[in-house]
Amino acid sequence: MSVRPKKYLGQHFLTDLNIARKIADTLSCEGYKKVLEIGPGMGVLTRFLLDKKSLETFVVEIDEESVVYLQNNFVELKQNILQADFLKMDLSDYFQQEPIAIIGNFPYNISSQILFKTLENKDQIPEFSGMFQKEVAMRIAAAPGSKTYGILSVLTQAFYEVHYLFTVPPTVFNPPPKVDSGVIRLIRRENYRLDVDEKFFYKVVKTAFNQRRKTLRNSLKSFNLSDKLREDTIFAQRPEQLSVAAFLSLTRAIVQDIKV
Repeated sequence: MSVRPKKYLGQHFLTDLNIARKIADTLSCEGYKKVLEIGPGMGVLTRFLLDKKSLETFVVEIDEESVVYLQNNFVELKQNILQADFLKMDLSDYFQQEPIAIIGNFPYNISSQILFKTLENKDQIPEFSGMFQKEVAMRIAAAPGSKTYGILSVLTQAFYEVHYLFTVPPTVFNPPPKVDSGVIRLIRRENYRLDVDEKFFYKVVKTAFNQRRKTLRNSLKSFNLSDKLREDTIFAQRPEQLSVAAFLSLTRAIVQDIKV
């Protein structure tokens, strides 16, 4: 029976070895030589990562009891156990600028924060595989026009190709959650650098979805756009109707309008 970390109370520990192996095998092992597992707990997933001899495995764990367990049971991992909070880590302190993959069974209550932390470090993270609450995983992978398409979808898909891989039932966890989980993989796009200011792009997307039931003409009023731009047909649409490319075009048009 695993020890439940005191801080990441939203975590449910995987007990099914076949599922753990399946998650480890989502990694392509291409374009990087190191992988960082977030919240390994008792190392159910870790053991299968260590089997991948082409990769050097690191784990980051905030819970002291779990760290001690890992040190005692995974001798080959001892030098690569980082007792830290991933959300507060500066990856360059541990990996310089070397590319790394991220993987994990993420605590539900911080999974979105882990994703945003990954986006902040996208230059260093070419691949990401993880288990989320199914609803969140589907939101990240959602296509334009769906009810679940939103901020997470647009911001993630701007930089990564998102693949929803498989669903995991509650019965394979301790303690079992009340909902299904979903495993997704992110592969960084070949041309992932935006041709617009990234922070402003984020602002446009978040402002649009803050009032997702309204048309862009109403939800983006705070930008004080010209009447001419607001007459563009795109402003008659609601945010969930716009693809990532359309949001980028919209951002460019707003920037140009503001400059004028």
